Amino acid sequence: MKGDMTAMKQSQIIIDYSVQPAINKLHGSVQVERNQMYEGYLILINGENPIRKATDESMLVPLSSVPHLRVLQEGMLLENTCLQQLVNLLQHCQGLQDIVMVSGFRSMEEQQHIYETSLRENGAEYTASYVALPNQSEHQTGLAIDVGLRRNEIDFIAPSFPSSGVCQAFKKLAADYGFIQRYKEGKEFITNIACEPWHFRYVGYPHAAIMEQHGFCLEEYINFLRKFTYSGEQLCIERDGLKTEIYFVPAEEGLMTTIPLVKCDFYQLSGNNKDGFIITAFHRKGSLHRECFS
Repeated sequence: MKGDMTAMKQSQIIIDYSVQPAINKLHGSVQVERNQMYEGYLILINGENPIRKATDESMLVPLSSVPHLRVLQEGMLLENTCLQQLVNLLQHCQGLQDIVMVSGFRSMEEQQHIYETSLRENGAEYTASYVALPNQSEHQTGLAIDVGLRRNEIDFIAPSFPSSGVCQAFKKLAADYGFIQRYKEGKEFITNIACEPWHFRYVGYPHAAIMEQHGFCLEEYINFLRKFTYSGEQLCIERDGLKTEIYFVPAEEGLMTTIPLVKCDFYQLSGNNKDGFIITAFHRKGSLHRECFS
């Protein structure tokens, strides 16, 4: 994964879908192993696409390393960039005092315990709606955080996170910092999870902003990106002087896949945990090597 993105100021992104010629745009290529398809900020985790590669725990950072961050329990962890952007988001929405971190990274064993406990205490129907099976939970990636409004008692499974006050400010700004509300009302038939206003997933910039603008859940967005390829139609984004190209490369048969790279200042590569890789190529202002917009 190359490059690192900080949050962008809230503004409308400009999206252009156009067929770009492949001539003279090849910057190079990289070889990636097939198992890299199962890691990155855009991996899709659900019942059909379970975790296939354990999270590298060296990439996890304790929430206790952040001063003034309120946590429900000690020992919570998140992926490094995810935590950095979460703190930036909380600072921007002025939520450090009133928003509590309820649940972050979970091991498979922890997820198994939570699932079995919920079955005993809440029953099968409730558990199926709100608790993922082991290896089907985003919490095992370190890229998901459950948050709740600070109060005397906080429900671990379904913390209160209303659409008002500081919680609404958090929701409004989340996409600018790379976060999506993963399970929204009206998407239950796709995600197979009930609406969870408290569960946020880090996918990074500009993906969270695109998903918010289009109203996509992650399942829909992963499918949407499949039509944008290196040699075909391109997805080009412009926001606050930063231009971005996004395209999908299907995984090849065998152990390795060749990823073609457009000319760019830096890029990020993520697997989708299904069948390929998503490349996000960034161009700083004035450095775009080919015209993306008409």
